[in-house]
Amino acid sequence: MSTVATNLLLAASGDDGGFHPPSIAEFFPAGFLFEGTPFEINRIILVRIVAAVVLIAVFVIAARKAKLVPGRGQNVAEMMLDFVRVNIAEETLGHNARRFLPMLTTIFFAVLAFNITGVIPFLNIASTSLIGMPIVLALWVYVMYLAVGIKKFGVGGYLKNNLFPPGMPKVLYVLVTPIEALQVFVFRPATLALRLTANMIAGHLILVLCFGATHFFLFSAGGALKAMSALSLTAGVAFTLFEILVAALQAYIFTLLSAVYLNMAVEEEH
Repeated sequence: MSTVATNLLLAASGDDGGFHPPSIAEFFPAGFLFEGTPFEINRIILVRIVAAVVLIAVFVIAARKAKLVPGRGQNVAEMMLDFVRVNIAEETLGHNARRFLPMLTTIFFAVLAFNITGVIPFLNIASTSLIGMPIVLALWVYVMYLAVGIKKFGVGGYLKNNLFPPGMPKVLYVLVTPIEALQVFVFRPATLALRLTANMIAGHLILVLCFGATHFFLFSAGGALKAMSALSLTAGVAFTLFEILVAALQAYIFTLLSAVYLNMAVEEEH
């Protein structure tokens, strides 16, 4: 039911009542505050603000009410924190896990919160479905893995470790080094942002398509076509559950890859 609000707006727009497939225009809503300025606020910005406020409030409340014997809510929060610490940070970074744990925990819960808004009624769009937020998070990872690598090895040592893989015939560096340079300085941050955005865009379009079709079949189609609304509604509910899984999975993948890149920046050889 996360796209009900969108469908009601379409139905009330005064058009011919036909079926309207989702389009990319949904990810570029009109601003309603500070229009035409760098501080313009539109629907997606508002969803991001709501997600951030709720996320901060949840952890502030959990921290203030923390007990030696945790309750149900505290237990869930601690399980999720332990998941990031053990299954991502420690397994990937080893002895460096503690150093990067605050960053990785922030990234995981931020991406999860911004993703899950796609299935929240009346928000019904993932905050990460517009590439600005994924770019900000990817740039944070990019700057960090460059900074920690250069700090440990120096500029020359960092470039040598990353652009000249050991054990390879020197003549092949002519081919390998440009590819490694693109991977280190372009592909890693770009794919982090693009992977997350593409998955959230696809999920939103599928949900709007299913629930938009349900609205059309139920209220606009005639005869036996009305029965198709049950099929499209079932598909919509199934994809909603799947989108919740994707939201969590993308948060895990983004954080895991961030940990992998940080580990590659500080280890001796790749």
